Amino acid sequence: MARIVLLNKPYGFLSQFTPEGRWRGLADLLTMPGVYVAGRLDADSEGLLLLTDDGGLQAKIAEPRYKLPKTYWVQVDGEPTDAALEALRSGVRYADFTTRPCRVRRLEDLDVAGLWPRDPPIRVRKAQPTSWIEIQLTEGKNRQVRRMTAYVGFPTLRLIRYAIGAATVNGIAPGEWRLISGSYADLAPMPQQ
Repeated sequence: MARIVLLNKPYGFLSQFTPEGRWRGLADLLTMPGVYVAGRLDADSEGLLLLTDDGGLQAKIAEPRYKLPKTYWVQVDGEPTDAALEALRSGVRYADFTTRPCRVRRLEDLDVAGLWPRDPPIRVRKAQPTSWIEIQLTEGKNRQVRRMTAYVGFPTLRLIRYAIGAATVNGIAPGEWRLISGSYADLAPMPQQ
């Protein structure tokens, strides 16, 4: 069985152990030898990051062809219309690629009530509301979620990766981690009803 680390990566940390420029490295949070990051999460994004000591598992987690869904909770500027949400679901076409169709839904206040505050906090404008949506992707282009929400007119203010497959950030505070042992099958999501 592989060792798998579920890390709740705070804002301001890179998906690597060494710091770079103004961003901190994972070595400030985790000092476990022999584990490596499976996938990436931008420094200005938060949430679940998986690390493992199994190279094959690391590749399967990171590779879109294995279709391990990644679920993001996204705070956006404004309140997305039904048309904007449908555009996200259908796939957004850019000059360099078209996103795959994905699952998108609005999140209610109760869904995000227990979220930790971000440090530093996002900007707040009294005249402009914010809202939360959930986006589930099976691909991972560079800054894809941010590009998608901006494309449909609702820029991302805060981005949290809530889940990778069946693994979630539930119960793991920012900067903390949980060690489990398992395989790719343990990360595969339950079939949709």
